[in-house]
Amino acid sequence: MHSGGYEALVGFLEELVRVATTRLPLDVYRGLEAALEAETEPLARAQLEAMLRNARLAAERGAPICQDTGTPFFYMRVGADYPLRDRLREAAREAVRRATASVPLRPNAVDPLGGGNTGDNTGRHIPWLEVEVVEGDALEATYVPKGGGSEAPTRLVMALPLEAEKRLYEAVINAVAEAGPKPCPPFVVGVGIGPTGDVALNLAKKAALLRPIGQRHSDPRVAELEEKLLQAVNELGLGPQGFGGRTTALDVHVDYAHRHPATYAVGVVFSCWALRRATGVIGPDGSWRLTSRHI
Repeated sequence: MHSGGYEALVGFLEELVRVATTRLPLDVYRGLEAALEAETEPLARAQLEAMLRNARLAAERGAPICQDTGTPFFYMRVGADYPLRDRLREAAREAVRRATASVPLRPNAVDPLGGGNTGDNTGRHIPWLEVEVVEGDALEATYVPKGGGSEAPTRLVMALPLEAEKRLYEAVINAVAEAGPKPCPPFVVGVGIGPTGDVALNLAKKAALLRPIGQRHSDPRVAELEEKLLQAVNELGLGPQGFGGRTTALDVHVDYAHRHPATYAVGVVFSCWALRRATGVIGPDGSWRLTSRHI
């Protein structure tokens, strides 16, 4: 735990970046171990063994798990009485700058019009922050580096409500089949259902990246849907890194928002096998702690 004001906040966020980049979450590591235990194909087993060894070496050496250290995302739940509410974006940008040099991170913030790279992983709207105001005087933050390979297969389907169930299954299965090895399977598939495309994709992204592997949705209807989709995805036989095998997806997570009568939007978002995230809490006095578990 550490104390201080703004500098403590920056240090806290920088540590989330470092931990997420170099230490695989425990639930993800155990998911890969379970996949290895269930796998019988030699080539698939070799891929999973390499992933697990990679994760252990990264943790031991404090080195990035993957050369693609991702686009920086912060998901924050900020207490209404947290004293540095107005400096969250400033602190996040500074934390990413520092982590780019200290971890180090690959410079991934590219101007989409001119092609220039800032060199420190900051730019227009980057790092991306999603902030929810809650009761209390503390800040809970989760850092997620979203890799480019796993983002490329993202899909959005605007279905007719009368065809909702059929189009939902088609959207997920077709997205996985078209993705092939691009997202570096085994991955987590996030599925969002909502009234508009942006809502569906946002729900899908958070479902894929933030919910622990093996945790089912609290709505039993959704939990059943997750199980069915997971079975269907793994029956495709894509397997680790696309070489075939039993485990294409470590999990499928679904979330939804109530929709408009005329719309049924389905978003599909992938993680890669190195699903990286780190979470912690910082108090008003600057003392902080990590709450996520890592290898």
